[in-house]
Amino acid sequence: MSLKHRASSLAAVFMALVAAGCASTPRGPSEWDGLVRQPDSRFNAVFVRPDAEIPSYASIILAPATVQFARNWDPNRGGRSASRRLDSGDILAIKENLATMVGEIFGEELAAGGYPIVTEPGPDTLLVIPAIIDLYVTAPDTMSAGRSRTYTANSGRMTLVLEVRDSVTGETLARVVDGRSGRNSSIMNVTNRVTNTADARRIVRTWSQALVSALDSLYKSGPAPAAGAAVQGGT
Repeated sequence: MSLKHRASSLAAVFMALVAAGCASTPRGPSEWDGLVRQPDSRFNAVFVRPDAEIPSYASIILAPATVQFARNWDPNRGGRSASRRLDSGDILAIKENLATMVGEIFGEELAAGGYPIVTEPGPDTLLVIPAIIDLYVTAPDTMSAGRSRTYTANSGRMTLVLEVRDSVTGETLARVVDGRSGRNSSIMNVTNRVTNTADARRIVRTWSQALVSALDSLYKSGPAPAAGAAVQGGT
């Protein structure tokens, strides 16, 4: 394989990444700070830098994830009892725990896929910056003692915004936006911290596996597929 691939190859690979998504993201603008949206992203959005030449990358700098709640999320809606109300410390803990989870799971999957996590920039190193936005937890709880239970058909939602940059120049090469919902069924089930965490882990694991699959398609499987090709990533 040649050392460099044109941006169309990168676009095809990152389209494969978001094709693994299950929930749709509203269609947005055709450009985003110099990146151009690629066609055929039916459920998610993919933006790449036009005409960029992409060196072959062998390692990853994984930036700490950031987490942002949805603007309309109210953890204490519905007149929750005093023992079950969430305070600022509880809310901060949710953000920190999810950010830690993203870092751990992405790191595990990337390393297992042959992309070691490093800390120093280099010509063969990508900078991957994950952010969780629009986090909406349907039934957060403090795991307080008692028999109270909450039943829901959907545990919530969150959206990943993943930026891929050259670690030396800082140039943004691609951006992926992928929105997902947690457990979603017509059957009401118990929802609490344990089930919410399990749903979050499943989503983050799928995102990270899709990223590894996308990188494999670019660097380990010969020439990248044509833009719009249906390459499956994740589970």
